[in-house]
Amino acid sequence: MKSNRKTGVAGRRERRAFSTEFKTEAVRLVAERRALGVTLAQVGRELDVRPDQLRRWTREQRQESGAGSSVPGETLEQENRRLRREVEVLRQEQAFAKKVAVYFAKESR
Repeated sequence: MKSNRKTGVAGRRERRAFSTEFKTEAVRLVAERRALGVTLAQVGRELDVRPDQLRRWTREQRQESGAGSSVPGETLEQENRRLRREVEVLRQEQAFAKKVAVYFAKESR
């Protein structure tokens, strides 16, 4: 049985380079297929990429997008407190914006 994969010295596979677009699309496909119950190994076979490589790309993309805690080393409690403070500030800003809008609406009459 002959493999269609390129081999280098001592029968080892040559290192392949993947474009950023391919990685992004692979991560999107992984998320989509995993939601349908397909295993990571199966997605890897479909894309001819090792599952550990798909895991790494997913982790890197998640870190780049800022998913999860935006502060490294922050505990859930710390993140929760920080987010509650942010929500309170945003509520205050929203209330102020409403008051300003009412004021200028009265002025324009």
